[in-house]
This record gives sequence, C-alpha cells and structure tokens, in this order.
Amino acid sequence: MIDERGEARHAAVSGTAVLDFRGRKHVVRLVNVSSSGAMVIFPHIPNIGERLILQLLDRGLVSSQVRWVKDGRIGLSFTTSLE
Repeated sequence: MIDERGEARHAAVSGTAVLDFRGRKHVVRLVNVSSSGAMVIFPHIPNIGERLILQLLDRGLVSSQVRWVKDGRIGLSFTTSLE
C-alpha cells in the first residue's frame, strides 16, 4: 500500500465522529485525521466514490468521498481541506 497523502496524519483527538451513511447516522471510531481526509472504523461497506457526510466534534459537518474500503476501515477524502 502506498501513502499518497502529502500532509501528516494525526491520531484522532476526539476518538469518535458521526457518519451519515445512506440516510442513517452511525457513530464511528476515528483512526486518524489529516487536513484532506480521515480513516474510520466502520462495519458497513460503502461504494468507492460514494459521498458521505462526516460530523467531526471539533469541526462540524464535513463532506467527504470514499477512497478505499478494507478490513472494517474506510478511507475518506474531504471535498474541502480542513485548514
């Protein structure tokens, strides 16, 4: 696996977020967050490219797109940088 992000990843400070997935809200565990995306633990399998809304406790609602899905984790790319 190749890390394609140029910015540093940070361990999630709050630990959890809320993910809006197909009309339902799910509490998810944040693994890490960067200015352009996040990795979350999520038992459901979204489609690559699917657009999801992530609610970060310290940032509010963030629009994102699924970039990868593997072993109960998903990689999200934010549509707008957090910084």
